[in-house]
This record gives sequence, structure tokens and C-alpha cells, in this order.
Amino acid sequence: MTASPHDDSAHWHILSETELCAKLQTASNGLPAAEAAKRLAAHGANEIQETKPVSRISILLRQFTSLIVWLLIIAAVVAGTLGEMLDAIAIFAIVLLNGVIGYYQEHKAEQSIAALRQMTAPLAHVRRSGKSLIVPATQLVPGDALEVEAGDIVAADARLLKSVSLRCIEAALTGESEPVDKLVSTLDDTELPLGDRTNMLFKGTIVAAGQGTALVVATGMKTELGRIAGMIGQARACERTPLQEKLESLGRVLAWVALGIVALLFLLGLLRGTGLLEMFMTSVSLAVAAVPEGMPAVVTVALALGVVRMSRRRALVRRLPAVETLGSTNVICTDKTGTLTLGEMTVRELFVAGQSFAVTGEGYGPHGEILFEGQATGAEHAEPLLELATTLLACNNAELILEEGAWKVIGDPTEGAMRVAGNKVGGNTAEIERDLPRHHEIPFDSERKRRTIIRRMPDGGLRAFVNGAPDVLLQRCTKIYTEAGIVSLDASQRSNIERQNEAMAVRALRVLGAAYRDLPHGTKAHEITENFEQDLVFVGLTGMYDPPRPEARKAVASCHDAGIRVVMITGDHPHTALAIARELGIAGPDDTAVSGAELNRMSDDDMRTRAPHIAVYARVTAEHKLRIIHAWKANGAVVAMTGDGVNDAPALKGADIGIAMGLHGSEVTKQASDMVITDDNFASIVAAVEQGRGIYDNIRKTLQYLLASNSAELLLMTACILIGLPTPLLPIHLLWINLITDGLPALCLATDAIDPGVMRRHPRPRGQGMMDRAFIERLIVGNIATVALCFGIFALAMRQGDVEAARYMTFTALVFCELSKSFSFRSETSSLWQLRWLSNPRLPIVVTASIGLQLTLHHVPFLSRVLGTVTPDWQIPWLLLGAGFLPLVTLELLKAYRNKSPHKEAASLKM
Repeated sequence: MTASPHDDSAHWHILSETELCAKLQTASNGLPAAEAAKRLAAHGANEIQETKPVSRISILLRQFTSLIVWLLIIAAVVAGTLGEMLDAIAIFAIVLLNGVIGYYQEHKAEQSIAALRQMTAPLAHVRRSGKSLIVPATQLVPGDALEVEAGDIVAADARLLKSVSLRCIEAALTGESEPVDKLVSTLDDTELPLGDRTNMLFKGTIVAAGQGTALVVATGMKTELGRIAGMIGQARACERTPLQEKLESLGRVLAWVALGIVALLFLLGLLRGTGLLEMFMTSVSLAVAAVPEGMPAVVTVALALGVVRMSRRRALVRRLPAVETLGSTNVICTDKTGTLTLGEMTVRELFVAGQSFAVTGEGYGPHGEILFEGQATGAEHAEPLLELATTLLACNNAELILEEGAWKVIGDPTEGAMRVAGNKVGGNTAEIERDLPRHHEIPFDSERKRRTIIRRMPDGGLRAFVNGAPDVLLQRCTKIYTEAGIVSLDASQRSNIERQNEAMAVRALRVLGAAYRDLPHGTKAHEITENFEQDLVFVGLTGMYDPPRPEARKAVASCHDAGIRVVMITGDHPHTALAIARELGIAGPDDTAVSGAELNRMSDDDMRTRAPHIAVYARVTAEHKLRIIHAWKANGAVVAMTGDGVNDAPALKGADIGIAMGLHGSEVTKQASDMVITDDNFASIVAAVEQGRGIYDNIRKTLQYLLASNSAELLLMTACILIGLPTPLLPIHLLWINLITDGLPALCLATDAIDPGVMRRHPRPRGQGMMDRAFIERLIVGNIATVALCFGIFALAMRQGDVEAARYMTFTALVFCELSKSFSFRSETSSLWQLRWLSNPRLPIVVTASIGLQLTLHHVPFLSRVLGTVTPDWQIPWLLLGAGFLPLVTLELLKAYRNKSPHKEAASLKM
């Protein structure tokens, strides 16, 4: 039996070929067919296994475990008991609608692991029993000799034995933007991150160039890709969003308060000698009054509206609670490549003829210019720049294409960047291909660190154009191109080139050198070898990197203003990551990047302690990213994670909200996410945060209004029963009040415009309840005014001895009070006359219509009969309407008082 690739003893990259074959019990030319069959039976198919599926019934039932849902179900049963079948049906419809939406979202999320299966190769080339075979990739086993070439998807994790110019694109697995050169040499560091294990191939990555042979060391779920699939399934089991936690907490409070008061009043009524049936009906009515049935509906509407608003800002939400969660986010952990950067190599600097030039423009597009000391280049710079451009274009195999309005590169991204720079300088690829036809090529090799393309010159001679690592080229150069022509390369010039190379590297640029040599006349193709890569003429240096998005720096600054910490987590090199982080304002001058190797030496407690002080993580794996997310969450943070590669998927799943990139993100990442950014723009995430905060504000104000309405009914009923008065409201009155005040006005508040200053506030702590001190104060003051007014009206009317008239007046006054208070709840700080009325014209229309309906109830025989109203004197309803604005005035006075006392901080009630 072979060792597991993830045993401590199985560091495949540090083993020699002999040790590797011994450990895998195989040979360098592969396994016998019979042995491969045995191992297939022992190890199983080489495929990503889905976790044990959860039945659809279980997923559906899980949507009805919330306490607030059960409160609604009880309320619906109560309403049905009272004969209000329409109300009962409406409540049940809300519960079922929320259940169906939750079921759909959870079922879709389970497709993350299934998407991984699409990344595996359907066929693989192997050597078995001395023969080269093509077998289904699912039949690969540890010990197989796997053969790969350009364009292949690697079918299993494997250790290289032979490599010919082999380069692999591993961005989906490691996050590194450039193709990785693959070598066969044994490595000696057991703690190397995946991106630095250059003698390993990994399942699901793509061979960009060259060919190679490797021994399979892991298949199926034991591969790095398989480990990621396992982490996706475990990353966020049984976790709730902050909004769900708050609503669940509130539901528990409402349940115990309502049940306690109802039980107390039921017992008091029985002790006073009230009939059992009468007290039962009264208690049931109070239970209906205590539960804000409309809360889940308005929350769903607010979140759904947020989804629509976000889609206009290029953010597609896959799970409704993610809208509010993003609004409460205080840490954004973001991938670098393709999220903060363009994901496209771009030449930034050129050095030729002893002078440095800056190159503007981003990505592979042709837009940009060459600058010398900040100014446009002049005629005196044209000749040396064109000399460098000719070498960059002549030694180049990349192609640029315009596809759907965007420029893309076919081939090596580095060569694509050099081709763009050569075009910007003034070179012409078509003319070079026409006037200098290709004659021969010595391909790039990771050990040679250079590529040579030989072209025939117009005079019939041959010239070798060479691009490669500057240090390697300098060793082979004896001359240098200068403004004065070609001269011998002396020690001073060599030292100057080395200083320029080091200066570019410090700025996290990838530097390549350019040189050429004229071959002797009469050289034949079969005579061309690496020996001709000597006595070169050094032309210049090219410095390139994956540039930050132009709008990313402003977006990061907006996050800082909003109290949101931005953390970069990437698989790229620490120097590159830190340079980008400093340029964007994520890291300061004194910050350093923490590597994956350092994280391996940290315990979970150490990570939790150090996480708030680390801005940049580099050379990290999928497992590291997930640990970082957990460390921040252990500190009480609400964490958003962005990413595009497969290696980001577990962290996206484990974060409070996972944000995938829509343009360049893998299908696995999108399926694991809560939200997809369609333009891959970090600035769109900041816009989504603003929307999320506004949605939370709307949910909070709506909840405050609903609780104010329902608790006022409960308190009024309680006060009258405690002092021995008849119940001031009938059960049908309570249901009508809930219908007319909890419905449309609440929906208007839930769809209110977003406060322009919402991004100037710091995010809420994870543990902060929705009901803070200011929330409670407004409830108390508003309810005192409402209950005192309605109790006074009922007590005065009872002196006339007409209970029905007293109930009508109390019922009508309470409706007016609740409707008028809705205007004050639009804002906790802005006064009524400071609010932008045109930003929410629906609320005054709805309130006016509801008041009109209440004023005319007694004129509609059917409604008058059902609600038990009387026909009052004509002036009574208008007097009640005027009195109904007293709670509104009281709340506005409280608001003015609090605005004059800014030092009074709202204490959080942890609920």
C-alpha cells in the first residue's frame, strides 16, 4: 500500500527519483497493467467525490426550525381559531414562501463540489507495461507514469521526472498569476508552499507549454484539488448570518415576553372571576397582538429590493441574507490577482541606451505611451526605443486578439506584455514577420532561463534575438547598444545594468533582458545550437507586473473611511504582494507580508492574536486562507472574502459572505459564493457594502415601527385588564390594526432611500443586538405617548357607559397614532422637516389612504358590522385624527433632545 500524499512522511517534492520509486513501489516507466488494476481497486477512482447528499426533504424541513417561524405558525393557528381565515392564510403563505426561498438557495449552494468535477481531465496519457496508453483520467492510480504536454489538464498530483520547457498555469489552485516553470530537480525544504514546489504537477492545473513525464503520487480526494473539495463541504456547516442571529434572538425575546404577559393576564382574569372562554379569547388576541407577523415579509422585501439595487451596481446576490451581512462587514479579505489587480501582465518600465522610460496603460490593450522623466519622449529617443521594441517583438510567440471588446493574449502572458510594450514603443509585429522571417527557434527552458528566435535579415544574414533573465544574459553579453552605437560592454556599464535590474526588482517588477547577435554568414539550420547564444549585444531591460485596478485604491480608501479593514491574501510572491498592497494603501511602509510557511508554525490561538495586526498574507494555500478567515471570526469580526480561483472556494464558503469574481472566477468559486461581482471590480464590492448598510438601516427602522405598533396594543390591553376595565379592543380590532399598520406602511419603510452618509459610519460589532439603547428609548417614549392617549380616551368614553363607542374611539385613535409614528421612524437622527420627502413618496400616499379608510369605516355597512363600529358624531373622527399626531410630536422632541446630546452613546443590549 502506498503512503498518503498528506502523511508527514510523504513530502514528495524532497524525494530523489530512486526514493520516489521505492516509496510508490513503481518504476520510472510506470506500472504493469495488472498492478494498475489492483491499485485502482484499492485506491478507488481518480475523481472528486461529492459529500453524502442531504435529502431534499431534510433541506426543506430545515427551513422551518427558526423560533420566529414557529411563532408565526402559532399566530396563524390563532387567527384561524378566531375565524380570520384570510389572515391565517396570509401568515402561512409568508412562512411557506420563506421556506421555499431558503430551500432553493441551500440546494443551489450544494453544487459547489459538483463544479469541481468539471475541472478534471477526461483522458490521460500514461505508460504501462512499457507502452504509451490513453486511459480515462478516473483510472489513474499512484505510481502511474503520467505524460503531459501543452494544452493538457493535469489529471492527478504527480512528481516530475522529465521536463522539456514545461510551464503550468496554476492560478486557480495557488492564485499566482504567472505560469510556473517546472523543473525535475529535488527540493530540500519540507515547508515549501504549493506555488514553490516546482517539481510537482497538481490535478486541475493547465500545461501552458512544453512537455514532461511524472509519477502520480495522489489521486481523487487525496489530491490538493480533492482537499479543497473536502474543505468546501466543511467550511460553513451550521453557521448563521448576523441578520439571522439577530432575528432569532429577537424571536426568543418576543416569545418569552408575550407568553409571560399572556399567561399572567389569563391567571388574573380567572382570579377576578372572568369566564374561562372569555379569558381564553382575550389571551389569544393578545398573543396575536404580540407577534409582528409582517416582520419576515418586510425583511424579505427589503433584502429582495437590495438584490435589485445591487444588481444595478454589478453585484449579483445568490443568498438574500448576504445583503445585510455585507452591510455589517468590518473585514474584507481579498485575493490580489484579478481582484485588486487586472490579472494581466503589463510592462511598466524600459531601460535602453542608459536611460529609463515609464510605460503607461493597463493590461493588453494598445492604449498608453512612453514617458521620459514624466514627459512624452522626443525624436532623440525614437531610435533606441525602436531597437528594444524590435528585440521584444522578434523574440515572441504570443498573439493579441480583440474578443468581445477586450484585448486578450494567446500564449505566455509575459510575452504578451512584451508584445504590447513593443507596439506602444512603435514596433510593428506584421512588418517584422514580413521583413524578418522566422528561421529557427531555441525554446525557453527554465534551466536556460532564456528564449532565442533566429530570423533572416533583409541582407540575407541571420540574427538571433534573445530574451531572458538579466543575470543570465549579462554573462553572455560582450557588447552593448548605446546612443553612440554598439560598443564593448565594460565593467561600469555592466554594474549600471545590474543596479537597474535590482531597482526594478525592489519595486516588485519582473525583469527580463533583451539582446541579439548576428550569426556568421552561411550558417546552416542544423548547425544552430546554444553555442550561438554567446558574444551577445545587450539592448535593454523590461520591467513588468500585474497592475492594480485604477479604481481599487479609491475603493480601499472608502473602506478605511467606513471602518472596514482590508486584508490581502494571495498565493503570489511576498515582495509582489507587499508592493501592490502598499500602492493601494492596504499596507503601510513598515508592514511586512506573512508567508504560508510562517502560518504553518502558528497555532490557531497565535493566529487569532496576530490576525488584527497583519495586512498582507503571501504564498498561502487554500487551507491557510480558511484558517485566516476563522482567526478573524474568532475575534468577533464579520468577514467577507473575495476570490476567483478554486483555491479561494473554501475560504469563500467559510466567510460570513463569500464574493466571487464573475469575469475570471471559476465555476467552483461562483457556486461557493454568496455574491458574484460581474465586473471583477473591488470598487463594486464597496458599492455593495453601502447598499447592505442601507438595507440594514431599513430593516431596523421597520422592525422598530412594527414593535412599537404591536407592543402598544399589548400594553394598552394589559393596563385595562390590570385595573379591571373591559378590554378596550376586540380580537377583530387587533387583527385590523395589524393589517392596516403592519402592512403597507412597514413595506414603505423597508424600501426607504439609503442615507447618503451611511458609509461615514463604522460597522456594527458582530455581537451588537438590533435593540440598542436608542432603539429601546424610542419604543418606550413612543409607547408611553400612544398608550397614555388611548387609555385616556377609553377611560373618558367609558364614563358615558357605552362600551362599544369607547372601543370604537380607542380603536380609531390607536390606528391614527400608529400611522403618524411611521413618519418619525424614517430616521433616528434627522428631524421630520429635514427628511427628503420625495425620496420616499410611497409612505405619505399609503398613510393618507389608510387614514381615509379608517375615517370612513362606519359608512361601509359590511366593515362596520364586522368590526363592530358605531356611527359617531361627525367631528369625533377628526378630533381623534388630530390627537393621533401626539406620539409623532413626542418622538420628534426626543429626537431633538438626543441630537443636542451627542455624547450619549447607545449602549448595546446583547440579545
